[in-house]
Amino acid sequence: MKSPFFVSLFLLLSIGLSAQTDDLQAIEAVLTDYMIGGQQRDGDRIAGAFHEQAMMKYLRNGEYAEVNAKEFFGGAKPGAPLERTNEIVMIDVSGYAAMAKIRLTYADKEFIDYMTLMKVDGEWTIVNKVPYLKRFD
Repeated sequence: MKSPFFVSLFLLLSIGLSAQTDDLQAIEAVLTDYMIGGQQRDGDRIAGAFHEQAMMKYLRNGEYAEVNAKEFFGGAKPGAPLERTNEIVMIDVSGYAAMAKIRLTYADKEFIDYMTLMKVDGEWTIVNKVPYLKRFD
């Protein structure tokens, strides 16, 4: 006969894993909107991945700069799809907070984007983006 403790523990772990899987899938969907929206030059799809107050923080000529990410990406100009590969390198989730690392690889450069996401009103959204640009020689 199985102990009620172990049955309860199994059920709690199963529910927890299911919730985490749902969160991971939702986060992947948001990151995919960002990546594919950028690759296809779809400003609405990119901007839709970001919270209204999301910030992009970066270095410009070695100086710290920041801009509202939704406004920045909402101004994307339509054009031919970009030749690049997109990869979600890692996702780490803790409750309503998550961190993701994305790699966008072009022929001559690579962007590594560090994204902070939050589950706001039941929906995952990017709240912060810090990119790193690596040029290939």
